[in-house]
Amino acid sequence: MGAANPFGILIAIVAALVWGSGDFVGGRSTRGRHPYQILALVSITGVVLLVLAAWLRGESWTGPAVLLWGSVAGVSGGFGLAMLYRGLATAEAAVVAPTAAVVGVVLPVLIGAALIGLPTPLQVMGLVAGTMGIWLVARGAPATARADSGLGLGLLAGIGFGGFFVSMAQVPGGSVFTPLIVSKSVATLLGVIVVLKQRLPLLTPRTNPWAVLAGLLDAAGNVFYLIAAHLTRLDFAALVSSMAPAVTVVLAGAISRQRVAARQWVGVGLCMAGIAMIAA
Repeated sequence: MGAANPFGILIAIVAALVWGSGDFVGGRSTRGRHPYQILALVSITGVVLLVLAAWLRGESWTGPAVLLWGSVAGVSGGFGLAMLYRGLATAEAAVVAPTAAVVGVVLPVLIGAALIGLPTPLQVMGLVAGTMGIWLVARGAPATARADSGLGLGLLAGIGFGGFFVSMAQVPGGSVFTPLIVSKSVATLLGVIVVLKQRLPLLTPRTNPWAVLAGLLDAAGNVFYLIAAHLTRLDFAALVSSMAPAVTVVLAGAISRQRVAARQWVGVGLCMAGIAMIAA
């Protein structure tokens, strides 16, 4: 099964755009805050948005598979998001972002190849080019002396994201919002438990509106990824959606005035070439 649904690839691109914007905002909201404080507020914001969307669509629960895979995705994705936010808010961001992006892609690519079979040679080249592009795009400034910490955070975040990608792809077709409600509810519970255990205050939309915006964008990105995963191969959907760091880098350059290195532009080109080869 080597075919790629062009519409599925397009939806995955939209997921990358929305997720990349959410990561940029989430990183800003984490400054001076514990990452699980942000995770709790981001996740509960997503729950509210997704419940409203499910009610408007008239979507109902479809069985235990939604609860199971949604819960696994919630724990895995919530953990990965907290580690990413922590990394983006520290000096190790130059290490944690590319590591998380690449590790998050490798897991679904390997599982996709094992379950579905290898894609065509051109599409394999696209997967390789896209993975290299993600690394170059996210690999911004040189690593600091605290690089080992950043590498560890990136590895943990990537494992969390990879688990989310794989778990969401197991949700039965036809379910869009309800499995994500389960996922975000579990992530909210995870964040609240850690925050209370650390004896930290729970944040509110008034105290951190950036986290609310990050939550809305993250929830929307989840919806687009799930749709893409139902329309095309798991490895294709995961890799294209994981090109979100390109958006984060562009926003950092345009809004935060951070310098965009030449290698990052090369990475953007590789990402675009990878998408073209995958969709061929």
